[in-house]
Amino acid sequence: MFNKLIPFSLIVILSACGATQAPPYQKDRNPEDRDQYSGVEGLTQQQKDQAYLMNKELSDKCTKAKIDLAIAETDNNVGEIKNQKSIINSTCI
Repeated sequence: MFNKLIPFSLIVILSACGATQAPPYQKDRNPEDRDQYSGVEGLTQQQKDQAYLMNKELSDKCTKAKIDLAIAETDNNVGEIKNQKSIINSTCI
């Protein structure tokens, strides 16, 4: 009788361990809002999210610099025009 309970107990314990494992990442959130990653799949997604966030930041800087350049050109501000063109050259791809 005792010999039959040991395999059954092991199966229950092992299945319970698998059930409590955290998901690899928070699939229901946007990349900006994710803060928990686990396992290989989570690490892969974290790298993808970081690449996305870096590209988004560069794109936002590029857009802002283009807007500021247009304002500087309207105001004929030569120093600011040079500054914004430098930012555009370094952030816009």
